[in-house]
Amino acid sequence: MNRMFTSDKVKSNSIFTCPSCFQDLLKIKENDLNLQLACNQCSALFDIVDNIPRLVDTDNYTNSFGYQWNIHRKTQLDSYSGLSISKNRIDKITNLEFRDWKNDKILEAGSGAGRFSEILVKSGASVYSFDFSSACEANALNNSSADNLFIFQGDIFRIPFNNDSFDHVFCLGVIQHTPNPEAAFIALAEKVKIGGSLYIDVYTKSFLSLVHWKYILRPITKRIDQVKLYNLVCKVVPFLIPFSRLSRKLFGRLGARIIPIVEYTHLGLDKKMNRDWAILDTFDMYSPAHDHPQSLRTVQKWFINSGFTDIEVFYGDNGVVGRGKKPFKEPE
Repeated sequence: MNRMFTSDKVKSNSIFTCPSCFQDLLKIKENDLNLQLACNQCSALFDIVDNIPRLVDTDNYTNSFGYQWNIHRKTQLDSYSGLSISKNRIDKITNLEFRDWKNDKILEAGSGAGRFSEILVKSGASVYSFDFSSACEANALNNSSADNLFIFQGDIFRIPFNNDSFDHVFCLGVIQHTPNPEAAFIALAEKVKIGGSLYIDVYTKSFLSLVHWKYILRPITKRIDQVKLYNLVCKVVPFLIPFSRLSRKLFGRLGARIIPIVEYTHLGLDKKMNRDWAILDTFDMYSPAHDHPQSLRTVQKWFINSGFTDIEVFYGDNGVVGRGKKPFKEPE
């Protein structure tokens, strides 16, 4: 059974603020079967479906992500692959600090199927994880055994919590897929507590990245029906994997860009898992409505403009990584 938000977890006035007017939400019982969250201030109503609060319009620009993650629900989980790919990425992004967060609160924006949720809950912190798409359902199915994980469907631009609420805020591989990455960053930064930390990574903007096949073909592929595009990817990717592997072997990371797919044999995945990852991430390249890579300098400017200190911005496994702390305010 999914225990993410059973009735005893959806308390009347302590979990969410209304994403419409940012007042408290209250739980109401609509009938014997369904629960909703209601705002006392503006009377907005939000359904709780399969124990997951749905605080957004479920038909939105991230539908392709919901589609892919519910098909590939387990593909990128460390517990499924038997590898530490997701854990290693978090280790690098946090500089191993996340292991000491037992009494903290974490906000995870853009959870997908929960590959990082699975790792973050092991810190012992209370993890509030959301996705704009129906991928939240895949996360719930994958990680429902974690009593310290709270999943909801929400909007990164209207995060339903008071500002300064979380010790740590994560957003990995997501900001570039929003209509306005800088505004998304600001919305995340507002939720970090004084003294807390913000961790992001975002695709790299460079001449080399912009001449990648992805940005050449995306004007066409993002307009293709997602089911038809996925079926096309499933046919093309297995055929091209051997060529991509050879190209990487001969020319390194640059060689991997010559073929218009991605594959991950170099990560130690077996043949089947590599095929599944390749199909998933190739679809992920070509299907999203938005893909706005950012430069290292731009990400650094975001942190500076939001008043963070201890800022570190560097190139990581998935592009540009940024981390920083929200400073304590000087007494007036």
